[in-house]
Amino acid sequence: MNEDRIKNHRDNHKTAFLVEQFDLLIEKEEEVRKMLEDPSLVDLANEELLSIKNQQNDLVAQIEKITKSDEEEEKFPNEVILEVRAGTGGEEAAFFAEQLAFMYERYSENESWEYRILNESKSSLGGYKEVSIEIRGKDVYKKLRYETGVHRVQRIPATEKSGRIHTSTASVAILPIRKKSKVEINTADIEIEFSRSGGAGGQNVNKVETAVRIIHIPSGIDVRSTSERSQQKNREQAMSILHAKLEQLANEQEASETTKERRDQVKTADRSEKIRTYNFPQDRITDHRIKKSWSNIESILDGNLNSVIEAFEEAEKVE
Repeated sequence: MNEDRIKNHRDNHKTAFLVEQFDLLIEKEEEVRKMLEDPSLVDLANEELLSIKNQQNDLVAQIEKITKSDEEEEKFPNEVILEVRAGTGGEEAAFFAEQLAFMYERYSENESWEYRILNESKSSLGGYKEVSIEIRGKDVYKKLRYETGVHRVQRIPATEKSGRIHTSTASVAILPIRKKSKVEINTADIEIEFSRSGGAGGQNVNKVETAVRIIHIPSGIDVRSTSERSQQKNREQAMSILHAKLEQLANEQEASETTKERRDQVKTADRSEKIRTYNFPQDRITDHRIKKSWSNIESILDGNLNSVIEAFEEAEKVE
């Protein structure tokens, strides 16, 4: 591994120590090569050089393993912002949005992921108008990325006396939080508002303006964070969400400029596209992108999403 190949690894705190060890081996190798000038030490020198070479190869393998892991995490980060918003259907849509949020919470528990509500807005009857949730854990984006889109539910609401089946929707967005954002935000392009956080949280929540709202003027994107007790932390969290939203927007715009085939693929992940239907009377969930159905809705909504996730993993392998 020459200097050009390892220079980027010197700045990585995960690999810097290994690069230092590699440098020491290079110095040692130069010293041992001087032994080759003495015929009586040739065999010993060659044996030592072989050992050094093996150690160098081990270090290179470790560096490459770490680098590959970093590249994988950059592509599929272990942190996302999950957003669920009620769509058409009034209070029934809000109840469905809350049910979807609960499904992802239970699935996160099953996967041993960290799950934390950043901001929520309740409907008059207690469902979710919208909710933003931070989820952290191994393979979180890799497994949840296909959940983005409009989810549709068909069922008889508890308040429906005539037994008529209603159709309601809720949109889901999975926003990956990457360590290296491709988007730069000009401070002149944002407006920041502060307010008191609502809900439970003690005196600090009621008396101090800790809640943060950031508006990105060029795009019109509006993000909020209310979960932290300090204004600064909520501001950092809101900026992280804004970066993720702008990066997603940039990716969609980039993809829309490519081939029609690629545009069709992107369309399946757009929130305006109905991706999945939850039909309660028939106890069937159907994903319209891979044209596959599952029974036992209640179990899946209770967080047992593995069969759905695995179906997408299989479909991806086929493609």
